[in-house]
This record gives sequence, structure tokens and C-alpha cells, in this order.
Amino acid sequence: MYDQPFVGEPSTDPALLRTLAAAGLPGTGRFLRKAGWVSRVWVGDEHVVRLNNDERFRDAYRHEAGVVDLLAGSEVPHARILAHGDGPDGPWYVSERLPGRTLYDAWPAADSRTRQAMIESLGSALRALHRVPVPADLLPPWLTDALSGKPWPAFHPPVVGAAVQQVEAARRLPGQDARLLADVADWIQERLALFVADEPVLVHGDLHGSNVMVDQGRVTGLIDFAEALAQPADVELDTILRWCAKAREYPPTPDEQGLDETTLTDVPGWLHGAYPELFAREHLRERLNFYDMYGELALYAHHPQPDVREAAKDRIARLLAGRNHLDGLVW
Repeated sequence: MYDQPFVGEPSTDPALLRTLAAAGLPGTGRFLRKAGWVSRVWVGDEHVVRLNNDERFRDAYRHEAGVVDLLAGSEVPHARILAHGDGPDGPWYVSERLPGRTLYDAWPAADSRTRQAMIESLGSALRALHRVPVPADLLPPWLTDALSGKPWPAFHPPVVGAAVQQVEAARRLPGQDARLLADVADWIQERLALFVADEPVLVHGDLHGSNVMVDQGRVTGLIDFAEALAQPADVELDTILRWCAKAREYPPTPDEQGLDETTLTDVPGWLHGAYPELFAREHLRERLNFYDMYGELALYAHHPQPDVREAAKDRIARLLAGRNHLDGLVW
């Protein structure tokens, strides 16, 4: 999100100026407008300003602010929040600007040694994150809404306890594949025992190259906690390993391209070396398959586009046969 050297322009956008004023900050300095998936973003010399463009993500910034409050006094590198609120331009969030740039931006030009150092630093940051005390029922408000039957704005992170619910949601689809879903229901029931002894921890929930800030080979901050929740620690691996396997599907904005996944081959092994406890669960591959099944079921049951639902259905069938994007990854 933040490139160096910094090149910005004076703050003239009316929405930006109104937000700065609401946060009690001067409307001076330089800002660089950045595109985003659901937010308008301005990166300044010292501050980052975000405006939520998507009303489906109810209270996303309020949730993020609460999560960042949980990080106070911890060893988790993160951006300090300055203010957040609601205004005529929508919900807004202002935080400090972290040193460096995103892992996505830094990765292509980094040599192997620097890449390894960044991933090892990420492992340390994740270990610290997963040690932060968290309410066991922490969920983003928009995800709570989705689980209660309201429109589903995003299809991750996994929520172990809601997996059976996704099967039932899929069964309500017109023209659903009853036999496939019966097999899925059995598959899920056979694996629920894998999670009964889990202790929920604070999980970022959307960790990939665009949500990690790095500088000089180390992580300076994890950013965008709008999807953070309390789940088993290895839920974190669901997005990380999916990013490694399908990096082209994780561009920072809709108009950009994701990284070449062949450059991420060593990432799982480096992360394992830095944070081995994250990979230490018995039956880890089956647990990861379960998280994958949850995501595909959410797509199949809730995505508005028929072609996306059909593709999810095909991946569900492959997963029942023991195949998915994790094949070929080494950690």
C-alpha cells in the first residue's frame, strides 16, 4: 500500500479534508490516493485515511478499532489508531503510517535472503498475535450478520462452528446437488472431532502480501484487522497457504495483478521454521482441508454469481476426492 520514496499531493479532496477535520487533524501535508477493494485510501506523510465504500461491511472499522485496542501493550507490530467514526462520506478510520511498504510491493525485487527474513519476521509477528488475550466469541459484525442469514459480503475467514450451517444454507439453493451435499455433510461430521480441544486465539483472518508491511527485511506491521476473529490458530494458514498456491488471485486492487506463485514456493517452509507451533497440530492437512471446505461451501451457498457457485461446486467435489490447492505445497 505504501511505496517509497513517498510522492504525494496536497490534500484537496473534499472527502479527505472532511475526514481529517473529523479526526481533529490538519488538512495539510501530502497524500497519495490508493485504490482498494472496499475502501478509499489516502496515504499521507504521517497518517493513513480510509473511507468504507461498501455498506455491507457493517461496523468493519469499529471492529478493527476494537481489535487494535486488544493489541495495545503486545509485541504485535501494527499501526496505532488515531480516530474512527461515521460521517457524511461514510465510516472512516485514521491510523499512523507505518515504515516501509507492503510485502506484495517489496517481494518482486527482494533477493532470497531478504524474502526469508521477511517471512521469518512474519512468523514472529503471528506468534505474538496468537498470544493476545481475546474474547472467545469475537467475530466481525458483518460476519455475524452473514451467519444469521443476511447477505454474505465475503467468504472467509473460516468459522469452524458454522460449517454444518453452510451445508444447510447450500441445501436451500434451487437446483442444489443433494447427493453432493449429503457427502459433504458426512465428510464434515467425520472431522468435527479434530477441533473439540481447540483454544480460540486472535486470528487476523486475511493475511497475505497486501496486509503485511515490511521495511529492511522485517515486518513493521500487520494491517487491516477488519476480518479478525477468535478461531484456532491454524485458521491463519488457510489464507496464507491459499495465497502461496494461488497468488495471482490476490492482487492488492481489482486493477492489479497478484504475485507469481512460483516465487512463493519457499514461504511455507520458511514460516514453518520461524513458527513451528502453527504447523504442529495433529492431522494438520485434514484440518486445513476442513477450512478449505468451509470456504467453498460459503461460495456455493451464498455467492450471487452462478458461474462462481458452479466453480465452487467443482472444487468441493475435488476436495471430497482428496485434492485441492494444498497439493504440492511443502512446509
